[in-house]
Amino acid sequence: MTHPKEATARKPLPRFDEAEGLGPSDAAFVRDLVEVLEKHGNLDRFGLSLLHDHFPLAPDEVMVETNDSVRRTLHAHVEKKRQTRHVKPSQWRFAPHGTEPAEGGSYQVVMLCDPLDLCPGREGHHP
Repeated sequence: MTHPKEATARKPLPRFDEAEGLGPSDAAFVRDLVEVLEKHGNLDRFGLSLLHDHFPLAPDEVMVETNDSVRRTLHAHVEKKRQTRHVKPSQWRFAPHGTEPAEGGSYQVVMLCDPLDLCPGREGHHP
């Protein structure tokens, strides 16, 4: 998720209703991606998500994911990066070659989760 004032050469993300999902024209891309994931032993570790914005986030904000396994619901809300206690990234956005996000590296964290706070995978655990 992006903020309109963020200094970046990247194209802003589309709203969810405007974002184009995978289709038949993406078959070669998906095959190549599967091949790379298999090569590095990550086929059962990573997948794809549709990058989109529901609303803008400021550069000092991050989306946080929690769930309730009893009610079988997922929840996402915004927190300040420096104040969140959610520490486990669960979604990333890749940076184009030659550019690096403020966090450094070749990706930007776009969603955080805390396994102690009902992130996916904590079956039977609830507040």
